[in-house]
Amino acid sequence: MNKSSQQLIEQLKALADPVRLRIVSLCSQGECSVSELTEVMRQSQPRISQHLKKLCDSGMLERFRDGHFVFYRVPSQGAEASACRDVLALLPKSEPQFERDVEKLRDLRGATEVAASPTTDDAAVRRLYRALIELTVTVPLGDLLDVGSGRGHLLKLLASRARRAVGVDIDADARQLARAELMLAGIDNCSLRMGDMYRLPFDDAEFDTVILDGVLADAEQPLVALGEARRLTRPGGRVLILSECDHAGVEQLEARFGEWCHASGLRLAPPRRIPSERPTWLLAVAAPA
Repeated sequence: MNKSSQQLIEQLKALADPVRLRIVSLCSQGECSVSELTEVMRQSQPRISQHLKKLCDSGMLERFRDGHFVFYRVPSQGAEASACRDVLALLPKSEPQFERDVEKLRDLRGATEVAASPTTDDAAVRRLYRALIELTVTVPLGDLLDVGSGRGHLLKLLASRARRAVGVDIDADARQLARAELMLAGIDNCSLRMGDMYRLPFDDAEFDTVILDGVLADAEQPLVALGEARRLTRPGGRVLILSECDHAGVEQLEARFGEWCHASGLRLAPPRRIPSERPTWLLAVAAPA
């Protein structure tokens, strides 16, 4: 048998256990930590770890470290991701046990509490969100990276328009809150990572769209941050720069962005002021020169 057929056999063997089937179903809804899976499955940590090893060995799950925790999720890119999606399509859509597991995880994360944190009551923020959506109409987001993702507001806004979305933030509490909100919103193509914008843990040219989400204006090393964004952007991709601004200093901020992008090998389009009168947000689009 060829490699793909042998992998399918291993995946089906791994899913033959009811607990492992539940774990994969839950991890297809979003990344989960070992402690969360232990709580939801009502099994010991060593037993859950054994199940997770089997699932990772079969290619049904991938693992990554985020600070002090290890998270598991269904692969999101590459040939393995496509193969996993084919297998997951065989799972029943209305299995009561799967639904109970998701609800238990939501309760565990306190998702019903953090969900009541919309920021779109502000008119300027609504205009900003509309401008971001407009940018996705002409050029697809593809693989999206949100640097400075916080509680995941932009991820929730844009994830449905992206092939996959990754949020990076140095605040562990913010990442955990974002996971809860994304799960409550039913968004399953997002992942949260700990990362330093000056040294991000991703391969060169891994993303089609990189957002510097309110982090550049106050950065101690803006050229390094832009250099990292450029490194991660594929040919034909874009770097989106968002920044809150004081309307009195918006021209100075535009000039700084222009200087920094030029020095970093990025071609900057004229930034958009939001709103156009007395702006409180600046949205700039840059591309590798």
